Amino acid sequence: MLLPRILIAAVGLITMAGAVLADLVIPDLAAQHAFNQAWPPHAKFHDAQYMVMTVLLGLIGLVLVTRRDGNVHSRLLCAAAILATPWLGMLGALLFPGTATYDPEFSEKTVFVLGMHGQVFMALVLLLTLLSAAAAPLRHLRSTTAR
Repeated sequence: MLLPRILIAAVGLITMAGAVLADLVIPDLAAQHAFNQAWPPHAKFHDAQYMVMTVLLGLIGLVLVTRRDGNVHSRLLCAAAILATPWLGMLGALLFPGTATYDPEFSEKTVFVLGMHGQVFMALVLLLTLLSAAAAPLRHLRSTTAR
């Protein structure tokens, strides 16, 4: 169970730091988010809300994955589900009318990976990591109950 725990913990750390770094700390990216002069205060409020939420979700996921007591399988699954929440939310936000992964004035600075916005690509990679890490305890559980 060590590798699934490491993978989930890594996603937890990325979840805790990712939005804060991208939206507040890294100057070129923060200019598109928290320091975007075109954003009204309410939009900045929701960006700040998202940053706080991802730190809290990441912290909860890390606590669950690093604890040693109780049912390890259940904690890993719960941590994976909690950490998937903001990344699934990012993908789900694209389904709402009028949303976009970047503002048009930043199109020249936007990074694309394999034809996808960098954040969308990262969300997919992290969700696949969580899925594979969460599947490991299920495979282990199946193999121990089949004996």
